Amino acid sequence: MKIYLILIGFFLCFNSSAQVEESKLGAWYMYFYNVNLNESAWGIQGDFQYRQWNTIGDLEQLLLRSGVTYTPKNTSAVFTVGYANITTGTPGESNNTFGENRIYQEALIPQKIAKRFFLTHRFRYEQRWVENQDFRTRLRYNLFLNITLNGTELKKGVFYAAFYNELFMNGERSNGVSDLELFDRNRTYFGLGYALSSSSRIQVGWMRQETENWTKGQLQFSLHQNLNF
Repeated sequence: MKIYLILIGFFLCFNSSAQVEESKLGAWYMYFYNVNLNESAWGIQGDFQYRQWNTIGDLEQLLLRSGVTYTPKNTSAVFTVGYANITTGTPGESNNTFGENRIYQEALIPQKIAKRFFLTHRFRYEQRWVENQDFRTRLRYNLFLNITLNGTELKKGVFYAAFYNELFMNGERSNGVSDLELFDRNRTYFGLGYALSSSSRIQVGWMRQETENWTKGQLQFSLHQNLNF
């Protein structure tokens, strides 16, 4: 009986992974915001993302995430504690979804190198409650690089090249359903951005995401805003 259940589980996992069409280009539509409260050390940041396995119509994820930020005096580092709610869809014709609640802690450390290179390190630690799975954690490190093309500041009218690479590592080696590798996934992104103003930017680019089971390309369209209240 135990062997029978293991074989069924293996078949379901394999079938789920096989449904991801690696040759089909997906698309992510994203909005990122950062709010400074009365020029104090405190603020709010977050993002809303609508992710598709294809260009549109096959839900990959709907991600809603927000957090409270704190910037220590005389530093440019930003620390965040936040919450995310994620709905994940099944690739292909199935409309099945499952939910996830997530708490995260984050450190964002920006740097400017020379006149045109804007570098940012992001360290994030996540606590994840995924539907019908055991609690688990995940570590993430993202290196962002923006290079201005027709100016030295990210202000109105400036175009810039955008790059990032993010590594995900599992904190636990099992989710209660299957074993997990230490490596969770890696994302590499190349894009082009344009500053609509000193506080708003748009970006379009391509991201390659690699997991243990599949590798897939995604178009990314994003709006980034810094707001003051």
